[in-house]
Amino acid sequence: MSEVTVLTPAYNREKLLQKLYKSLCDQDCKDFVWLIIDDGSSDNTGKYIDEIREKANFPIKYYKKENGGKHTALNYAYRYIDTPLTFIVDSDDTLTSDAISTVKETYNKYKDEKDICGFSFLRGKPGGGYLSTSGVPQDGLKESYVECRINRNIGGDMAEVWYTHCLKEYPFPEFRGERFLGEDIVWVKMAQKYKMRFFNKVIYISDYLEDGLTNNRRKHNIKSPNGCVARAEAFLESSCILKIKIKSALQYQIYGKFAGRSSGDLFRKTGSKLLYLVCFVPSQILYIKWKKESE
Repeated sequence: MSEVTVLTPAYNREKLLQKLYKSLCDQDCKDFVWLIIDDGSSDNTGKYIDEIREKANFPIKYYKKENGGKHTALNYAYRYIDTPLTFIVDSDDTLTSDAISTVKETYNKYKDEKDICGFSFLRGKPGGGYLSTSGVPQDGLKESYVECRINRNIGGDMAEVWYTHCLKEYPFPEFRGERFLGEDIVWVKMAQKYKMRFFNKVIYISDYLEDGLTNNRRKHNIKSPNGCVARAEAFLESSCILKIKIKSALQYQIYGKFAGRSSGDLFRKTGSKLLYLVCFVPSQILYIKWKKESE
């Protein structure tokens, strides 16, 4: 049985999937499964997958669901994954030719460690250089996601490979009518129980699109405010540093107002009441500013 599932949520990405498919064909190790979850596409994604599935020299699984956003596609996917590792790779990205072999070698070296939820590598840019600010020692690092990525202030995206059982243990919260949710809400929650192994090696190449989630984050956040409140709560309940908790306290109140929740309700339900009071006035000012900018 393969040890790695490459999981790709896709929405109207027929053309972009071709580049990712080529990078999978170029892998020096073909011992993986590619699972595509079509999040309600209206293009010919399904037809394209049918065409390549006939000639690919690795298994390809394809399932289509109603549009609900990337996080709902990930939740939907878990029922179809039976490999110990899940490598989430976006439809507009590619992998280096040694990505799968690197993941398998790492897993075989550390699979007896029961306190980790996965492995994290670096993402590179198409023209060279790191997408993240790096900061990971050359010989690796074992810490929780919060300790490494947040408290060490290592910004940018990395290439995380997760233990499938941990993803199933921590599914993404879903809110009716909301199609966007920051994935780190789950990684932060996992950090309360698990650590990760971080490595200073690029295995993933990212090329952000103008219509992608990353470049339109605040617009998506305002349209999905309940998820943003839940994400802020996760950060406030974590062991992250004070600066991040202050930012989260602001977001908790700002997006709470976008969600139509009263200040009294937000105050009663938060476990960080002192930070709530400290951030109350600036959060109201920022809410008014962001609301005007979004109109």
